[in-house]
Amino acid sequence: MVVKFSFLTFDCYGTLIDWRNGLETSLGELLRSKGLNTGISAYPVYVRLEAEQEASYKSYRCVLCDTAMSVAKHFGVEMTVNEANSFAEMIPDWKPFSDTVEVLNSLHERGYRVIILSNIDRDLLQRTITRNKLTIDGYVTAEDVGSYKPSFGHWNRFFAEYKATNRETLHVAQSIYHDIVPSSKLGITNAWINRYGDPKPKEINPRYVFPNLAGLLNVLD
Repeated sequence: MVVKFSFLTFDCYGTLIDWRNGLETSLGELLRSKGLNTGISAYPVYVRLEAEQEASYKSYRCVLCDTAMSVAKHFGVEMTVNEANSFAEMIPDWKPFSDTVEVLNSLHERGYRVIILSNIDRDLLQRTITRNKLTIDGYVTAEDVGSYKPSFGHWNRFFAEYKATNRETLHVAQSIYHDIVPSSKLGITNAWINRYGDPKPKEINPRYVFPNLAGLLNVLD
């Protein structure tokens, strides 16, 4: 069935950009170069500790640096502040998923307004968009609203700035915690892009579930 929406809001890192691979090839490699055993993934520990850092607002650079230091401490690895800062600056170099650019271009050609809602600083997101040539119509960052998803600040700013309603908006994201849960609470139709093949929590019921962005094109006019 073809569904009508005017606005498509997207999470960026994990949905458009390969967050997990980027994390493992930057922070993970840094930790392994300093003694972390090969084969140990930094990703699950990082995700848990980052959520703790985002409980109250500070710049995302600070979140990245402080989380990196906490992950290193968790694994008993020494890390300097300069090394943590260098990790934060790697974010715009992380690559998009193979379908990202093509699908965003297609959605733009079909007339949808595509807005990124991201837990990041403006300049880091701008560099990501420019380097990867992402076709979008705007964005709302944590820096803009002074809070991190799953708080509602991103959506409140989006609705106010773009004069949009929840009925005409489809939110597209990989993170259950940051995006699917809060967008559901706001009555926004959502699509879970299960990039990493995670099991669906029983209490979560996104309207659509796709393994990648290509599935969107089949349900959107």
